[in-house]
Amino acid sequence: MAVKYMDLVEVDLGRLATAVSDWKSAVDKLKTAAQNARRGMKAKSEKARWAGANATVTRGFVTKTTKEIADLHTEANSIYQVLNDAHTELASLQKQIKTAVQADAPTLGVRVEDIGDGKVRCYFQHIRGDTDERTQDQLDAKQELENRINRLIAHAAEIDASVARALRKSHGSDPHNAGHSSYKSLGDAQSERAAELAKLGPKMTDKQFTELNSIMKWNAKDADFSTAFYKSLGGPEETLDFYGRMALEGTQGDDNKERLALTRQLQRNMGHALATATDPDNEPRLSASWGEDFRKLGTRPIEIYPGAPNSPHGYQILGGLLRYGNYDAEFINPIAEHVVQLHHKDPDFFMNNKPVTGGADLDWGYNPSGKNGAGYDPLTSVLEGLGHSPEAAKSFFTDEPTVYKEDGTVDKNGTLGYHYFEVLNGKDFEWAPDSLVHPGSDEAQHAREMGPDALGHALEAAVTGDAWDADPPELHRDSDTAEIMKQVINRYNVASEEGPPPEVMKDSLAKMGASYIDDLNYSIMNFGGSGDALGRDALFANSSDGSTRTSFDEQKARNFMMLVAGDEEGYKSLTSAQQLFMASGLAAFETDEDRGITFAQNAAKVHGILDESRSHGIREEFKDPEEAQQMLQEQNGEWRKSLVSGGVTVAATAGAAILLGPAVGVVAATAVPLVMESAGSAVSTAYGNHTLEYLKDHEYTNDPQALQAVQDVEKVGERAATQPVLRFAQNAGMNNNEATDLINEIEQSYLAGKAAISNNEKVAS
Repeated sequence: MAVKYMDLVEVDLGRLATAVSDWKSAVDKLKTAAQNARRGMKAKSEKARWAGANATVTRGFVTKTTKEIADLHTEANSIYQVLNDAHTELASLQKQIKTAVQADAPTLGVRVEDIGDGKVRCYFQHIRGDTDERTQDQLDAKQELENRINRLIAHAAEIDASVARALRKSHGSDPHNAGHSSYKSLGDAQSERAAELAKLGPKMTDKQFTELNSIMKWNAKDADFSTAFYKSLGGPEETLDFYGRMALEGTQGDDNKERLALTRQLQRNMGHALATATDPDNEPRLSASWGEDFRKLGTRPIEIYPGAPNSPHGYQILGGLLRYGNYDAEFINPIAEHVVQLHHKDPDFFMNNKPVTGGADLDWGYNPSGKNGAGYDPLTSVLEGLGHSPEAAKSFFTDEPTVYKEDGTVDKNGTLGYHYFEVLNGKDFEWAPDSLVHPGSDEAQHAREMGPDALGHALEAAVTGDAWDADPPELHRDSDTAEIMKQVINRYNVASEEGPPPEVMKDSLAKMGASYIDDLNYSIMNFGGSGDALGRDALFANSSDGSTRTSFDEQKARNFMMLVAGDEEGYKSLTSAQQLFMASGLAAFETDEDRGITFAQNAAKVHGILDESRSHGIREEFKDPEEAQQMLQEQNGEWRKSLVSGGVTVAATAGAAILLGPAVGVVAATAVPLVMESAGSAVSTAYGNHTLEYLKDHEYTNDPQALQAVQDVEKVGERAATQPVLRFAQNAGMNNNEATDLINEIEQSYLAGKAAISNNEKVAS
């Protein structure tokens, strides 16, 4: 019977603690008894001169009795260890679920309901007179709470099942024969069971498969478990054989969706476990020879089914595992380097052994996830692996390369002649179509986009210091990540000789730009203007490594923003980050009016750059005059007519507008452009919050109310972005004339940013 919600909340773990104590006492007493038996009657029996029947009966009895006492001690210790671990883990889970239910849920105004089958649902309780309307943040928080509670229950259920199984095997089925399976910990018992199930391979029933996944899900990041599991498979080649058979069996055909879902879970669980087991900081861990053997097997056919044609190369199977887990650079980077070098030498090396489908499932392969390829191109796989391994990704793009021979061994005398960043981001790089679709078809062309998408993920991890899909993400920037970002900006801008990025990379470029919005502002600051006179570095006092600010080439920084913000989603990402950055800085300079004004001017200029970049992008998208006019009439996008200083005026470019307002008392409604329909929809994106948290930790001492004003669109509507400047003017004690001057200065800076892009459009064309 599965553990239920109330089971975990209400169970009296004190009784389990008492049982643990009792078994510990029994273990100690049996240990003494076993020692006495061994040192006493067993020792005397061995020394005695037995004759006749005593030589066989009595001596044998003494030997058997001594062994039984020792076995009883072993069994008791095994039970104690398992129960002790179970109590520790269940107590932790119970504490977490009580916090979630008794503290977090009431804070959110949420009720928790048991819906059976070991799951709950969370819902907002109706309050009389309430509209029951909830913000997206509230809905997200409710869902996060529900998911968290369900994970805790599922984890408790796995512990309960593992304990019951371990106790049965420790005790055995013979009441007259003590000493059976012996475990040093609950994890030891779980490792044994996982190994038993894995030996069944594709013959596992769905129930057994579910059990294996459940065990692995909660233990994949435990070094003891993961190392023991991989050793139980035999070695690198046996690992590839096992996973390869499971992947092919799980992706064959579209009918058995449950089996496919289980196979996807296995891929994820085995990937995380492999990352844990190969981390040199963990103990225990797999030896370094595993990485070396994987490289040797990388170009060798692995006969999953002996005699079958098109046996996969080792890297094709391994790639499915590398897509999940945060791998150490010592393990994944030699593999990634080897794969890139093989691809550079022969782009079709791995594609040449793809099976001929003959109408088979096009998703059949070694990447059950179905994300970015079927798994025949290991280059896409290792780039996805780097996308989840930020430290490794950073090293991959910055360290001196190591040259490898085709068999995966180091070529000590070899020279490469190229850098991975340049070759992978080159306009002529040939990406493989990682799919079983027919070559030359439209589908095959689409399949070639999977590699660039994975490259974008790897670059995201390298420049942000976090997995590309981390939730929630955290920035971990340093001089190396900034140097890679500089390479990204130099390569991807509207004036790049290498050409534009693939469409699938644009979302990654936008996230990278949002993560470096402070350095982009720093780079745009006019070196010879007032910013320099006031001390440009003082305006941008802190940086990623705490010492020096990264300055990108001003022209290239502007061209990068023009490229990224020309796209709607890229514009949203950069603009939301810019709003947060502006609010952060202005709140810090309220006691330094001159620097605050200079900071605001530069920030407004960046807003102008972003707005005009999007305007240019729209003009490119709607070059036909009728289409452009229709777009303006329908007003479906973020670009809206807005107020201008002193009254209502329309700034009618291709939908672009300035958000200015009339003076109101001492504080004027200042010129902070917000040309999105909903500020909150952009600011609440992951990388908006990503940037916000980084700014809080590394940049300025923030005014929480000023930052909240940017995010809380429901309270301030489309004027959300004006709030930081309004607060700055008010808190700085500006009079009417000073406020008016501030409006004019910021408006001129904003227009200067727009003009810089307008003058640059001929470059983009």
